[in-house]
Amino acid sequence: MKKVLVEMEKLKNPNSGLGQFCIHLGEQFQKLKPTDLELDFYLPAIQKNTFGEDFHYVKHTTLHKLIPLSSADYDIWHCLQQDSHYLPGNKKTKLILTIHDLNFLEKYKGSKQKRKLKSLQKRVNRASVITVISKFTEMIVRENLELNDKPVHVITNGNSLKVVNDATQPEFVRCDEFIFSIGIISPKKNFHVLLPLLQANKQLHLIIAGNNTSDYAHRLIKSAENMGVSAQLHLPGIINDENKYWLYKNCKAFVLPSLTEGFGLPVVEAMSMGKPVFLSNLTSLPEIGGMEAYYWKNFEPHHIIEVFEKGINDFTSEKASGSIEWTKQFSWENAAKAYLKLYSEV
Repeated sequence: MKKVLVEMEKLKNPNSGLGQFCIHLGEQFQKLKPTDLELDFYLPAIQKNTFGEDFHYVKHTTLHKLIPLSSADYDIWHCLQQDSHYLPGNKKTKLILTIHDLNFLEKYKGSKQKRKLKSLQKRVNRASVITVISKFTEMIVRENLELNDKPVHVITNGNSLKVVNDATQPEFVRCDEFIFSIGIISPKKNFHVLLPLLQANKQLHLIIAGNNTSDYAHRLIKSAENMGVSAQLHLPGIINDENKYWLYKNCKAFVLPSLTEGFGLPVVEAMSMGKPVFLSNLTSLPEIGGMEAYYWKNFEPHHIIEVFEKGINDFTSEKASGSIEWTKQFSWENAAKAYLKLYSEV
């Protein structure tokens, strides 16, 4: 029987995107209960038994950066994220490396970008197999890294939205008509280009959930004040599952004019609720939204407004059904089955 270690160090922050990736994958492994593989989870001690008592748990410690955890007993070592400092020391252990994005190419320039690429290249060199979460990420990886004929598998993320049937309206929602977005409030999300929509429709409000203390969040608030739409912009901060579900269910539309996305999970969540979705036509978003979403080709105010108004008028119950059907391909069960199959085949 093959023995597999699944590196889940990012569970130190379970509410982060990578933490949630670990949780959803682990939960599906627990449900599927593979009998032909022995899975061990490498994670923080506080997360021990997170996925039940049928698995073995290896305690994560930062000392393993200096003295690597022995991998002699493992046939396969799966790093669930590309920046892991915890790699197998035994060369006979096959490494599967999951790459989520190369967003640092946009964030950093010059020598810092080169250092990041060099560091990632070392992990790629050590890996036997690469997995990516979208075809777009695969394309970027092939353009910027030397793969040397290593196999690359696209295994998409699943829909993480938790259904809360009795969700009630959050206290911070005091408007009748609103568009919704969620994510890290940072320049790459490009939220400021949405403000002309509020100028064009004084009854429309914009709610963006996510950490509201960033410099970009403060600049966004200032821009709204300068444009006379501050009363229509709401940044409630990080929200719980009940509030998120209610906002998806009751929003007029979901909007994400992002400049770079490795996947774009909120797109899947919104479409699974049968909502009109408006996206930039950049990076992975057209792949995830497919023909069911509406796209901005540029961020000029008149274009932002025109695409939105046409899309709202175009959206029907038939389009809503198509969106829901489209998102069924994105499931954590499918992702977990694909990884288990890969473990068996490597």
